Amino acid sequence: MVDLDVQIPTTFDPFAEAGEFDGTGTKEYVHIRIQQRNGKKSLTTVQGLRHDLSYEKILKSLKKDFCCNGNVVKDKELGKIIQLQGDQRKNVSQFLVNAGIVKKDQIKIHGF
Repeated sequence: MVDLDVQIPTTFDPFAEAGEFDGTGTKEYVHIRIQQRNGKKSLTTVQGLRHDLSYEKILKSLKKDFCCNGNVVKDKELGKIIQLQGDQRKNVSQFLVNAGIVKKDQIKIHGF
């Protein structure tokens, strides 16, 4: 008889590696959103930055570079959120990539 190298399929657990990751997905995203206020006024929010970063220093340099006002809001569920006046989505994403805070593929821009 001929011996064949046959492997018997074993059970595959697709969630076996899920315990290795911190968050819900494979990587954490930084979400940049725009919220419409009244009339032409808008608000840009940045959420999902790492907790070990200094939000106040990032906010200070964002405000200085883009000539806008902003603040850091603490939320129970979402953590710290940076808010900026105006539509600063593209500016903020370029700033975060150029400063080396996050990679370009970790940024999600939301809004119209």
